[in-house]
Amino acid sequence: MTTFKQWASSVLAAAAVGLLGLPPALAAIPIQHWTQAGGAQVYLVESPHIPMLDVQLDFDAGSRRDPARQAGLASVTALMAGKGVAARGGEPALDENQLGEAWADLGASFGGSAGSDRMSFNLRTLTEPDLLKKSVHLAARELGEPAWPEDVWRRERERISASIRESRTRPGTLAGLAFSQAVYGAHPYGYETTPESLARIGVADLRARHADFIRPCRAKLSLVGAVTRAQADAIVTQLLARLPPSADCAPLPAVPEVAPLTAPVDERIAFDSAQAQVLIGQPGYKRSDPDFFALLVGNHILGGGGFTSRLTTQVREQRGLSYSVYSYFAPGLHAGAFTLGLQTRPDQAAIAVEVARQVLRDFVAQGPTEAELQAAKDNLIGGFPLRLDSNRKLLDNVANIAWNDLPLDYLEHWSERVRAVSAAEIKTAFQRVLQPERMVTVVLGGR
Repeated sequence: MTTFKQWASSVLAAAAVGLLGLPPALAAIPIQHWTQAGGAQVYLVESPHIPMLDVQLDFDAGSRRDPARQAGLASVTALMAGKGVAARGGEPALDENQLGEAWADLGASFGGSAGSDRMSFNLRTLTEPDLLKKSVHLAARELGEPAWPEDVWRRERERISASIRESRTRPGTLAGLAFSQAVYGAHPYGYETTPESLARIGVADLRARHADFIRPCRAKLSLVGAVTRAQADAIVTQLLARLPPSADCAPLPAVPEVAPLTAPVDERIAFDSAQAQVLIGQPGYKRSDPDFFALLVGNHILGGGGFTSRLTTQVREQRGLSYSVYSYFAPGLHAGAFTLGLQTRPDQAAIAVEVARQVLRDFVAQGPTEAELQAAKDNLIGGFPLRLDSNRKLLDNVANIAWNDLPLDYLEHWSERVRAVSAAEIKTAFQRVLQPERMVTVVLGGR
């Protein structure tokens, strides 16, 4: 006999990989958008093919708003918001174990996380009416009425601190920290969460961070699933109902931009390891950059396209200096880093760095060939349907549109925008954004 939990799990698993019924030609995905009276912005894609709903709530409460002395505050606030709910309105308190059991009984999930720019909460539930009602109610309690248990925070702080100390024994972590601090300088994007910064965070800080930032007027909600617009609006209202009212919702203070590098930085860090970690880069561009598609396609050619990229051809295939070499941009509300990375034998690190730098210099100076450009377009456009083949992936795309204030027809015209990029546009964009002569280079490994 199949239990409810087994049935729920099978439906959710199927949804995670199942197609949304989109035709091969990827007809327009209708995204509905409206703003509630309290200021919350809502984005909805109705997807009736699977009886489930995915919701993402985004707030401008990421680590870019952490105080320097309390780096990590955003992440641990999101974590601790799910460690129990307080007793309110005649409903009993739930500790973290009871809360976990309640979600398991519903065959649903809810949780928070924080990145550089935003704090996000995700709900996944089946849409059978009684289950949907209970899941939304429980999510609203967890979002709006966290318990902030002191003993749990002390335990989690010790656990995270121990994990940080262990990570500092790994060469990849150490190289990444040195690179991030050199690229971002004093900007919050470069803050490092440490046991010391966590020790300065108390429950009062968690509570204040949540109360100050997690408000209806500051929410962007993306929904994908088997619900109508009227149902979605009611769900959003219920999810936000237990948060502080939006009457006092002054604009948040501006965060300074990432400062450009004025000179090259070269860090060689001794470390006894079989492989040297190499990272080369600089501040890149903001997500709002008008050359986003030229930079996307260009980086696919340079180092983001796997075995077809120019870096792989020059560094791995022709010279055998590294098994893997890559490059990527990380655009956000501020200029996220451009990163070129590889691992190599310590005795080959100098030549690997020089070859990688030369490939980068040549690409910035000359741009791609027409053959490289066509291959990149074919690869990106051919793989585009895989970005939308499940509720979760579609939700990620809708949330991206919501967070970055992109046009509602962004997905419909994505392939068209990629196809329109020219080699000249890539060359111009890369020359504007990247300065190979003043980048950060970190080499960790060897003597």
